[in-house]
Amino acid sequence: MKKVVYTKYGSPDVIELIETEKPLPKDNQVLLKVHAASVNMLDWYHLTGPPVIRLTNGTLSKPKETSLGLDVAGQVEAVGDRVTQLQPGDEVFGIAKGSFADYACADEHELVQKPANVSFEAAAATPVAALTALQGLHNKGRIQPGQKVLINGASGGVGTFAVQIAKSFETIVTAVCSTQNLDIARSMGANYAIDYTREDFTTNGRQFDLIFAVNGYHSIFDYRRALSPTGIYVSAGGKLAQIIQAALVGPILSKVGRQQLSFMGIAQVKQKDLSIIGELLESGKIIPVIDRCYPLRATSHALQYLGAGHAKGKVIITMRPDDNSS
Repeated sequence: MKKVVYTKYGSPDVIELIETEKPLPKDNQVLLKVHAASVNMLDWYHLTGPPVIRLTNGTLSKPKETSLGLDVAGQVEAVGDRVTQLQPGDEVFGIAKGSFADYACADEHELVQKPANVSFEAAAATPVAALTALQGLHNKGRIQPGQKVLINGASGGVGTFAVQIAKSFETIVTAVCSTQNLDIARSMGANYAIDYTREDFTTNGRQFDLIFAVNGYHSIFDYRRALSPTGIYVSAGGKLAQIIQAALVGPILSKVGRQQLSFMGIAQVKQKDLSIIGELLESGKIIPVIDRCYPLRATSHALQYLGAGHAKGKVIITMRPDDNSS
């Protein structure tokens, strides 16, 4: 089988595509024949190795974990002795470390059945980004029907899901993105779309019950001004200064008045949440926005494209026949 690995931090040029043996599933794992995977900014950070990643992923000079990929969709080929929910032949999606490969092992509790009406590519586009959007809006943001919700960074992987998930809660959604992505935001159901190059939503006088910041940068005090008196601000990413302010200053500001401001951290892989996402996919309430697909051999190009900030939605790795090796 073929597998993408990296043995040093750097640009996507350090990636290698190697031949290796199929992995063996542990007692609580399944072996997946990978049909598709998707690229996330987490993959980019693990590859390029900013300081916080180097401290948590081995030594400062080289990574301890050499595989890439988290999102996965595929078919169960074999199961461990303690697996009870899945069986060979099941089509599933979820999280599998090292999913940029022909085969990967995954914990059964980090996978759910793939809806029959959803392609492997669409299913693979979903897990990390949709979990981040769902948990940010629901778990941290306590989203409620009828609320005015603003999504800052609405055209990326997480943002496209956030707009659609917010709409599934019957809220009034304002999407903030660049000029060329306004049509994408509207097509996902946003009630209003703001071009951040022409309008600053923090100074136009409008206020929101929930602000979910996926990208971009505004001071936490700017976000606070755009919140209703009892509003909630959740940061899921953006510039480092934005994350630091949300994580450190947010809790302090939350003690003054009734507004709540916080950083959500990394999404947790919860099977219950994956099941909710599967239901939303099956019903068509969320439709993954896929920018482009790359074969496994072109994973370095996929990462370069994502890292350059060009992606409109998700970037997919497909295990095409000419790339596979049993």
